Amino acid sequence: MTLRLGVNIDHVATVRNARGTDYPDPVAAALLAAEAGADGITAHLREDRRHITDDDIARLAAELTIPLNLEMAATDEMLAIALRHRPHAACIVPEKREERTTEGGIDAAGLHNRLAPMVAELAAARIRVSLFIEPDPRQIEAALRLGAPVVELHTGRYCELDGAAQAEELRRLSDAAALAAKNGVEVHAGHGLTVANVAPIAAIPQVRELNIGHSLVADALFVGLAEAVRRMRAAMDAARGSA
Repeated sequence: MTLRLGVNIDHVATVRNARGTDYPDPVAAALLAAEAGADGITAHLREDRRHITDDDIARLAAELTIPLNLEMAATDEMLAIALRHRPHAACIVPEKREERTTEGGIDAAGLHNRLAPMVAELAAARIRVSLFIEPDPRQIEAALRLGAPVVELHTGRYCELDGAAQAEELRRLSDAAALAAKNGVEVHAGHGLTVANVAPIAAIPQVRELNIGHSLVADALFVGLAEAVRRMRAAMDAARGSA
């Protein structure tokens, strides 16, 4: 089964916004990533608009010919934006103003009453709902109760560890993927993945998609975005082929 690659273009916008210019253009980056083999584009419209902007989302929705995955906080504002632009998918993530990047999965169990109507509205609009969660059976069970068709497992902790601790976190991710898939939920994964550490995650057979951004933009500084995407695609394919 082919493993899909979703390319997150947030940090192309970060570079643009650092100088207050209109370049580099994240939409142009998304189109280039698509040409290089990306299966989808991910963009996180944050409350503080620190990188991706409303105009970026409008242009991505209008110009992309591959699926757009909108990462969004569980707020009324973001729900309205998703319903207006109708991306292929909406991944609900936790968001804190002071964090540099998303620090963990959303508490789908504790936020059930908040998330339930949001998941229902997105689904009614034919937007595929994903919940960004920790590899925890309690959170997977919550996603099932909410009726989310997709979960994205947070791989940040795996990427930060090494040795036996990393192996244990990989086991948690593998077990969580198996549990979700057994119950009919599609499994994605992402956060902190690089060409150097992606193989064990890509080799988990139940994982259908990886969403990767920061490392691709960082590698693009040295080899260009198209080559960075191709190298990640090759690393993923090699790992899946050897699984």
